[in-house]
Amino acid sequence: MIGSGTIVNSIGVIAGGIIGLLLKGGLKKRYQEILMHALGLSVIFIGISGVLQGMFLVSESGIETTGTMKLVISLVLGAVLGEFININKHTETFGQWLKKKFGSAEDNNFVEGFVSTSLTICIGAMAIVGSLQDGLTGDASMLYVKAALDSVTVMVFASIFGRGVIFSAIPLFLFQGSITLLASFVQPFMTEAAISHLSFVGSALIFCVGTNLMFKTKIKVANLLPSLIIIVFIHTLPI
Repeated sequence: MIGSGTIVNSIGVIAGGIIGLLLKGGLKKRYQEILMHALGLSVIFIGISGVLQGMFLVSESGIETTGTMKLVISLVLGAVLGEFININKHTETFGQWLKKKFGSAEDNNFVEGFVSTSLTICIGAMAIVGSLQDGLTGDASMLYVKAALDSVTVMVFASIFGRGVIFSAIPLFLFQGSITLLASFVQPFMTEAAISHLSFVGSALIFCVGTNLMFKTKIKVANLLPSLIIIVFIHTLPI
């Protein structure tokens, strides 16, 4: 059934979140802190590996770099557009609304958990390619694999941040579901090269998420999201 991949992925996120909440109840604060560092470090290196894979090419003459200017242009233009729209503020406002709606007004980690987890599981080639395959052919196998990976990731997030993490299933469902429904429309833009560049830039954003987790920096990653759209349209430029 078309759309089953996103449904299973969302259920996997919720299930992982619930298990993480059960674990959180038995974890002392020092264990939560070390888990936060481990998670942040893992996300940082996932981001780095994706960026390096897209930036470095091994040729007969040695290692060459590619796509550097495209990365810079997409991030700069994306940052300006994202800051103008203020996606970060709207995301946090939605998180605050969920926090009050579901009786978590005293939970100081709710919004951070919601935003960080949403960005981590929504940014990436698997989310886009898997949703396209689901929408065009009904093959949701990639999203089933992603569901398993996300459930583990969300479990760890929930054991640290609490119940706000579970609600990351909402943006995941809307994002992947929209791509699945609009697959026939966006397919012409999602060439192999476009997806490669999108994954490249997405990895840079994932690195920023990891930096926020590890070092408590305040990078507005949500305001950089338009970079993912811009790179799709400029990836063919000879720069």
